[in-house]
Amino acid sequence: MSKRIFLVKDILSFFHPRSGEDFLRSKKIMKAKFKRILLKLSGEALLGQHSHGIDAAILAYLAEEIKEVVDLGVEVALVIGGGNIFRGAARSKEFEMERTVADYMGMLATVINGLALQNALEKAGIPTRVITAIEMHQIAEPYIRRRAIRHLEKKRVVVFVAGTGNPYFTTDTAAALKSVEVDADILLKGTKVDGVYSADPLQNKDAKFFKRLSYMDVINKELKVMDSTAVTLCMENKLPILVFSFLEKGNLKKVVLGKDIGTRVS
Repeated sequence: MSKRIFLVKDILSFFHPRSGEDFLRSKKIMKAKFKRILLKLSGEALLGQHSHGIDAAILAYLAEEIKEVVDLGVEVALVIGGGNIFRGAARSKEFEMERTVADYMGMLATVINGLALQNALEKAGIPTRVITAIEMHQIAEPYIRRRAIRHLEKKRVVVFVAGTGNPYFTTDTAAALKSVEVDADILLKGTKVDGVYSADPLQNKDAKFFKRLSYMDVINKELKVMDSTAVTLCMENKLPILVFSFLEKGNLKKVVLGKDIGTRVS
C-alpha cells in the first residue's frame, strides 16, 4: 500500500469509520472492467482426469482462479452444470425414464457440484453461499432475488444450483436468467476451448474461430455456444456473453481486467 493511499484512508476513517475501507475497495474495482459477473461452468469442468464425478485438484484450481477475481473486489456469481454426474436429457432415453424425472435428477447433480465448489472456495478463504431453485433448507438457501444480491454486495460468492427449478430448461438458460435477475454486467462461459468455433476444434482442425458474434449469428449458424433460449434471453436484455477457456490459468482474471481473449457475443 502506497503511503499516499494509506494517509487518505486515515483521513477518511477519521470522518467515518468505514470510509477508508470503502476507498480502498473502490481503488480495486477501478482496475476491473466489470463490477459483477456470472460465471457459467459445465459439470464436465469438474471431471479433471476422471471419467465421472469430481476431481479434487480441479476444485482447488477453480477456487484459486475465482479468488484472484474476488480479491479485485469483483462480485461473483456462478451457475454449475451437473453433466459429470447425471445429464437428464441424454440419460432419459438410456434409462427409459420420463424426461421430467431425468431432468430433476440432473438438477440434484448440480446441487452436489455446488456444495463441493462451496467447500473448495471456503477452504480458499472466500465466503460462499449456495442458493437453490429447489428448496432444501438443510443444505442450501432458497432463491430469493434480493437476498442473493445482498450476498453479492457483501462480497460473498453466490453459487446458483438446481438450474431454473423446472425440467426442459438447461443450466445455460439458468445462467442467462440469473445473470439478468441479479444485474450482472456480463455472462462468462468457461469452456475447455478458447472461444467459439464453427465446429468442435478438438475434432475438426479446420474449424473456424470467431472473435466477435452477434446473438443472431449464434442462433442462425446454430453454433454450440448456449442453447437458443439462453441466447435469446441475453439478446432481449442486452446482456453480453463471453466464451473463453477456463482451463488456462489466469484467464478469468484477464477477462475481468478487460483483456481481449475468447469470443464475445453481443
